[in-house]
Amino acid sequence: MINKTKILIVDDEPVVRLAYSRILASDHSLVEAVSNGVDALERLAEQAFDVVLLDLRMPGMDGMAVLQAIKQNWPDVEVIIITGYAGIDTVKQSVALGAFDYLAKPVGPDDVMNVTNSALRHKGWALRRLAGPQARPECRCQA
Repeated sequence: MINKTKILIVDDEPVVRLAYSRILASDHSLVEAVSNGVDALERLAEQAFDVVLLDLRMPGMDGMAVLQAIKQNWPDVEVIIITGYAGIDTVKQSVALGAFDYLAKPVGPDDVMNVTNSALRHKGWALRRLAGPQARPECRCQA
């Protein structure tokens, strides 16, 4: 069985959730979407995700609070902020809290795909560095 990349989309706009889900869906990925920060944290507590695409302005818990909670509880999850209310202060705060990247809406399909792929590559390299040079994949070959 192939391990699928797990991506969580967090945005209060149904059309945005649907668009990102369609862009990122593939045979190699599992994409889920939720409409608010509380639901996002509940899903993360239930299942491990590799990347989270996170809106900042949502009813209830805002994106910065969600980002902070994700990085405190699941520091290896890469978080990409995608917001329609970009500002230098939120960029600085996002980076300080550990966001992988920050995009201002509207974003095109290529932007969503490219930043997600970059986050996955970064996560892969980060995990390899943490494992150290002695970490080698186990050979399950039959001679």
